[in-house]
Amino acid sequence: MLTHEYDYASLATQIGDWGRALGFDAVGVSDADLAAEEVQLMNWLALGRHGEMDYMARHGARRARPADLVPGTLRVITARLNYWPEHAERAHDVLADPRRGYVARYALGRDYHKVLRGRLAKLARRVEDAVGPFGHRVFTDSAPVLEVALAAKSGLGWRGKHTLLLSREAGSYFFLGEIYTNLPLPVTPAVTAHCGTCSACIAACPTGAIVAPYEVDARRCISYLTIELKGSIPEALRPLIGNRVYGCDDCQLACPWNRHAVPTTTADFDAVRNGLDGAALTTLFGWTEDEFLRNTEGSAIRRIGYERWSRNVAVALGNAPHDAAIIAALEARADDQSPLVREHVAWALARHREKVGSETTCSEGDRKSRL
Repeated sequence: MLTHEYDYASLATQIGDWGRALGFDAVGVSDADLAAEEVQLMNWLALGRHGEMDYMARHGARRARPADLVPGTLRVITARLNYWPEHAERAHDVLADPRRGYVARYALGRDYHKVLRGRLAKLARRVEDAVGPFGHRVFTDSAPVLEVALAAKSGLGWRGKHTLLLSREAGSYFFLGEIYTNLPLPVTPAVTAHCGTCSACIAACPTGAIVAPYEVDARRCISYLTIELKGSIPEALRPLIGNRVYGCDDCQLACPWNRHAVPTTTADFDAVRNGLDGAALTTLFGWTEDEFLRNTEGSAIRRIGYERWSRNVAVALGNAPHDAAIIAALEARADDQSPLVREHVAWALARHREKVGSETTCSEGDRKSRL
C-alpha cells in the first residue's frame, strides 16, 4: 500500500533508466484500456482462427481486460529485449538446405521465459525500493495478456501486417514482457505505423497464414503447426513446412524493417544450444528421448516434448531430397511406439516413393524423346 505522494512522471523516467540498466532495449508505459483490441480478439476467436489453442477462447475477453486479471491495475509497464543471435548461422542458408533442420532464431538460446521474468522481477523490486510495497504482477507470455497491443500502446513499436510488433530501430526480433501495476504512471505516447503499402510478410508466408493485413489464421501458421498443435499436422500443409522443425521466421526475414535488427547483447540468447542450429535432419531424428531432453535442457523447445519434435522432423524428412540416409532414418522409426510419429513417418516414406516414381517417369520420358 502506497502511503506517500510521488512525482510519477519522474518515477516513470527512472523506471525506463532502471530497465535499460537491467539490459532491456526499451521500456514504456501503457494504460489498461484495450476495448478496441477486445473487439478484434473476439472476432478472431469467433472465426476459429485460434485453432486448438483452447486457452485463448477459455480466457476470452479477460485477455483484453488487465484489471480483471490483476485487480487494481491502472498501468502496464512494458519492456522489449532483443534476441537476434549474431553468431547463429545465416537463417537463409539453413532454410535453403533441405537436409538440415531450421529452428526459429528465438529458440536457439535459453528459454526466454526465464530470462525475461527474472529481469522484470528485478525491475519491480527496484521500483519497490523507491516507493515501498505496491500492487504489481510480472508476465512473460505466461498469462492471458495482449502483449503486442500493450507494447504498441506504450510506444515500443507498432503492430505490423504480420501482427508482430515492429520498431524502426530494432525490427521485430525481440521478446516482450509486462508488469501490471496500480501505480498511476504517465503513459508513453504511441508511435505511428510505418508498414505503408509493403506486403512482403504476407507474400513470404509459406502456408498463406497471413490471410489479410493484420490478420493471421493460426491454423495455417507453421509456428502453430510445429509448436502449439498437439496432434496430426494437416497433410495439405506438410509439404509447405519444408525443413522448419520448430517455428518459422519467414515473415520476419522478409520484413524490410529487420534490416535494422540489432543483435542481442544477452549472452543467453546468443549462445546456440547443442546441435540445434542447422543440424542434419537425420541427426535430429536419430535422437533418443534422453538425447532430446539433454540437448533441449533450458530451451523453449523442450516444452513440445519428444513426440511432437519427432513428428516435426519426420515431416521435414519427407520434404527432403530422396537419398539412402534419409530413407534409412525414416525406416528406422517406421514402427515407433508413438502412433503420431508412425503416421508422419509413413507419410514421409510415401512422399519419397512418389519422388522416385516421378523421377522414373521423367527418365523414361527423356529416353523416349531421344529415340
